Amino acid sequence: MLNDKRTHGLWETTAPAAPATATLSGDVRTQVCIIGGGYTGNSAALHLAKKGVASIVLEAKEIGFGGAGRNVGLVNAGMWVMPDELPNVLGEVHGDRLLKLLGDAPSAVFDIVESYGIACQLQKHGTLHCGVGQAGLEELQQREKQWQSRGAPVRLLSAEETAQKVGSRAYSGALLDLRAGTIQPLAYVRGLAKAAQTEGATLYTGSPALEVIPAGTQWQVKTPQGSVTADWVIMATDAYTQGPWEIIRREQVHLPYFNFATEPLSHNVRATILPGHEGVWDTKEVLSSFRMDVHGRLIFGSVGALNGVGHGIHRGWALRALHKIFPQVGDVKFEAEWYGQIGMTDDNLPRFHKFAPNVIGISGYNGRGIAPGTVMGRTLAELIAGEKSEADLPLPVTAPRDAKLRALKEVFYEVGAQAAHLTDSRF
Repeated sequence: MLNDKRTHGLWETTAPAAPATATLSGDVRTQVCIIGGGYTGNSAALHLAKKGVASIVLEAKEIGFGGAGRNVGLVNAGMWVMPDELPNVLGEVHGDRLLKLLGDAPSAVFDIVESYGIACQLQKHGTLHCGVGQAGLEELQQREKQWQSRGAPVRLLSAEETAQKVGSRAYSGALLDLRAGTIQPLAYVRGLAKAAQTEGATLYTGSPALEVIPAGTQWQVKTPQGSVTADWVIMATDAYTQGPWEIIRREQVHLPYFNFATEPLSHNVRATILPGHEGVWDTKEVLSSFRMDVHGRLIFGSVGALNGVGHGIHRGWALRALHKIFPQVGDVKFEAEWYGQIGMTDDNLPRFHKFAPNVIGISGYNGRGIAPGTVMGRTLAELIAGEKSEADLPLPVTAPRDAKLRALKEVFYEVGAQAAHLTDSRF
């Protein structure tokens, strides 16, 4: 997008076209103004429209320009943190609600995809969280125990079972989560936006929110060429926030994450790698992820930014790691490369904020934007429609605040990722 092939890479070249939109010009009125055209914003617009509540989405650039169009495409259940940590941090009531909501979140995505016929390479075959060494295996044992105590359909696979599922003997085991799956993430968010339009929502692109000011009992959201006056405002910009309430971005530490996509593998080689079509990530501190798209491209990623010195370091590591894990790929070339930013909160959990009366938002998905963003957009729609009160939400109301040592941590993440990828003895 915007003439930069490293922002959305493979996803932009293989996604169906975005729905037709225009730039906002003039002054308009609606019930809800949604700032941000990613998963949360478009899901909120879709669910509001289905409830008969009018909304307008303002996207600064293009649908899916932020994290929605740059990620790996894993439709995960839960968050990074161990399941038992959610009640410990949020309290039993909110922790249990959030676990239930996020555990069921992949099925909400799948239902939308199937209901609206969204062409996004949906694969509902689960994910594999792969253990690296004994420490990784022990972590997975804890995750299995905690999820199974809550009735989740997860199972720890042996090293041999994992080798059969992955097509590599690099791992000590894997946690198979049958709730999860994979999609083409940019295709999904574009389809989500089109579904919202179909139900009656209005979307504007190239229309950044410059200012949000009171207008009597309502709010006026100003853009370069117009304005939206609304009863409610949803801030759905997350880690890419600029402009009003930029504290959303400042309360998150940006973790860069890259992906490389191979050219389509031969059918013989393709049959040996992820034959069950699961998505994968591992237990390393500087983690890796990989998955296959429907055309047989192996998508391989890890922490780091593809710019400056880091580009060569991360690319070199990706080639070594890919051939170490999957020697059967042979002399394969990378067809596409891209990277983005994951917004990490201090406790790795999302936030529900009330920025002002009737100005609300949920953000901080910590690399789990697809399923959580979809159900959180739905949750905000239920709140505005009066179907839920704040007391019913899966998150408490908290005040936004700057992340501690944010700038220092962001430098540390990239430098640390470069060091890890230079010195990783396994690859």
